[in-house]
Amino acid sequence: IEEDLYRIPMSNEIVLKGHSKVVSTVAIDHSGSRILSGSYDYTFRMYDFQGMNSKLASFRQLEPFEGHQVRTISWSPTSDRFLCVTGSAQAKIYDRDGLTLGEFVKGDMYIRDLKNTKGHICGLTSGEWNPKEKETILTASEDGSLRLWDVTDFKTQKQVIKPKLARPARTPVTACAWNREGKSIAGGIGDGSIQIWNIKPGWGSRPDIYVEKGHADDITGLKFTADGQILLSRSFDGTLKQLIFTGISVERESSSGGLLCFYDRKKFELVSKVGISPTYSVICCAWHPKINQVFATVGDKKEGGTHILYDPSLSQRGALVCVGRAPRKQSVDDFELKPVIHHPHALPLFRDQPTRKRQREKALKDPLKSHKPELPVTGPGFGGRVGSTKGSLLTQYLLKQGGLIKETWMEEDPREAILKYADVAAKDPKYIAPAYSQTQPETIFEKSDSESED
Repeated sequence: IEEDLYRIPMSNEIVLKGHSKVVSTVAIDHSGSRILSGSYDYTFRMYDFQGMNSKLASFRQLEPFEGHQVRTISWSPTSDRFLCVTGSAQAKIYDRDGLTLGEFVKGDMYIRDLKNTKGHICGLTSGEWNPKEKETILTASEDGSLRLWDVTDFKTQKQVIKPKLARPARTPVTACAWNREGKSIAGGIGDGSIQIWNIKPGWGSRPDIYVEKGHADDITGLKFTADGQILLSRSFDGTLKQLIFTGISVERESSSGGLLCFYDRKKFELVSKVGISPTYSVICCAWHPKINQVFATVGDKKEGGTHILYDPSLSQRGALVCVGRAPRKQSVDDFELKPVIHHPHALPLFRDQPTRKRQREKALKDPLKSHKPELPVTGPGFGGRVGSTKGSLLTQYLLKQGGLIKETWMEEDPREAILKYADVAAKDPKYIAPAYSQTQPETIFEKSDSESED
């Protein structure tokens, strides 16, 4: 009964997977049909409820800035473009289909006064599109400034806002937000203070509202309520200030996993807890008013996902559109013609294998491959090749075994075999013998035993 009172859609759940690290931000367009999820794996993915089936695959994945984490994504008021904030100093603008429209300029890091730079000089931490004006965006950075930009001019910002600080030091701005009317800006500063500026003629860096000790640690998120009366803040210090619902991270000693906690705004009492993941922390969450579905991102160093909670009786469209749409089964009659791609200037590694005809033509030009085969060797053989007089090696082996080839050297006396050539060597000396013929002593062979006996 208590849950029905607050009408939280949580009976069903789907998970959008694909990222290899924690999902740090999620943005849903105003119609609730297209989702953007940014991750610490340096990419953001685009999902479309109308085009997805129950496999829930993204239709596009992009890497905005090589080697930089995606921190925040924000849709324009008309959802035709979106802002992507990464760990680099330059924010990027994309159109609805993920095509890059431009990136804002980086400032000169050697200029001490931030007001004289044309852009941020350190990594960005957060950013948001003005909810009412199509051309204005807000960014916050580790360089200690907030900046307003005009989307039509990527070369310099419209205004630089330097927060009020207790001590003059470069303190990062960790979070920023517009109110729903686009008339006020809130900034969460690294010293734990929350500062609000009202946009009016002649306004500057002096904040209209200054909460000195808002939190004891870095502020990780700021959000105005729909009526603009309450500012919500979230911090690493473990406290929630004026929060309606938030994601909870996994604690080391705790037995519970990542949760979503829903609070009553007026009484500030815990109304409901929803377990999202047993092992991962909830990083970013959003409740879309039009389709009435709750989004929560989770992940770690190895994978990340976006959990979508919905209730078929309370929610409409969004996840309900694609969940019932099973992926099409392949038919036996399916046929797809593979296109032939010719790329003559490709690197050797990626080049197509030559055709048989081309290979033959190439082989004919090769002197080694196209030489005439050598004729069979007659006689005993040479150069490692076996002679063909007595047939092949196998034939020779069989003939020996059969006794047709007689090996005479086995029965012959070696001394007799050498002396057989003594007369020939004396008559026709070759090589070394003639050179030493005058100086050599007379050769004396040992007489056989039989002669001595005689």
